[in-house]
Order: sequence, then C-alpha cells, then structure tokens
Amino acid sequence: MKIKSAEFIVSNSEVAKCPKNNLPEYAFIGRSNVGKSSLINMLTDRKSLAKTSGRPGKTQLINHFLINENWHLVDLPGYGYARVSKSSKKKFQKFITDYFEKRQQLVSAFVLVDIRHKPQPIDLEFMKYMGESEIPFGIIFTKADKLKPKAIERHVDEYCQELLKFWEELPPYFVTSASNYIGKDDVLNFIEDTNEEIEQLRSQN
Repeated sequence: MKIKSAEFIVSNSEVAKCPKNNLPEYAFIGRSNVGKSSLINMLTDRKSLAKTSGRPGKTQLINHFLINENWHLVDLPGYGYARVSKSSKKKFQKFITDYFEKRQQLVSAFVLVDIRHKPQPIDLEFMKYMGESEIPFGIIFTKADKLKPKAIERHVDEYCQELLKFWEELPPYFVTSASNYIGKDDVLNFIEDTNEEIEQLRSQN
C-alpha cells in the first residue's frame, strides 16, 4: 500500500464523538515511550502527523487520521504512562476500554512493544484483556534498529513462547523500526489485505 494522503480529522475523549462514517479503523496503542508517534509518522511518510515528545504520556486523546480517504488510523493514549494523575489515568483507561468495546468500525488494534525488553507484565495483561474481549489485534515490535538480527530473532521468539503459555495461537506480529523503515511494508500490506477482505464481504451482503 502506498500512502497518498494522510490528514488529521479529530481528537476527543468520547467514543460517541468519533467519526460517524463506516470506514475501517486500525488503532495503535502501547506503553508510553514505545515509539508510537514515530512509527505512525514512518508508516504514513509524514514527519509530524503524530506529535512526538520526549515526555511519556503525550497522547491523551483518541486521535483519528484519515488515510488514503478510505480508512482511519487511530492513535490512542498509552497505558502505563508516567506523570499523569491517578484520576486522569482512570479517565484515560475508561475511554480506551470504551473505544475498544463500543467502536464498531474497529477492524484491528496494534499493540506496540519495545523489542529490546523482555515480555512486560503490563503488555501481557493488556493483550489478555484484548483476547478476553474478543478484540482482534496484532503485535508491532518497535525499535528493531537497536538490536542485531540474531538478537531480534531471539527476543521475538522469547515473546512468542511467553504468549503461547496463555494463547492457543499467536496473533499476527511485525518487527519494525521507525528510523530505518523496517516493517513498513509488512504493516501496510496487512492493512491493505484486510481492507480488501472487508470490501469483498460488504459486496456479498
């Protein structure tokens, strides 16, 4: 898939105020400082579509971007963010779960994981929530440029083995780097193929 257009549509904290059209949506979420904004900018070939920051927890709203005029990329607040009050954190978590459980346009989420680290309980807990809630998701390993190829393979395998302790089969996963474009085509082709499947199903109904 080539990204021909990418534009910001709306930010809000209420699912009811999300765009009313029926375009498929792909939501990106992960712990703070996982490189989510950089990944979104890399995927869309836009240097500042999503705001990057050295301060974790910068994204605090549901952000919709219209891509190629036929699907939405949704940038969600991180879970486990630092420097946010407990009351704010509860509010953020509530509209994150509201989004996942109520947003019918959501086709798939992407849970971002820093490939440099061992499987973190907070990531595993979030994936467990997604599975129990029957929300389709894939895993995007970020910052692959920080490791050598053999270390990447070892870390991904370790993660997969950890997941298979609780899952019968693995979700789709992608190894990426925002700085050198690793995995860009894999993620975008996955979205393109899924969109084509959706179109075929709609045309049959």
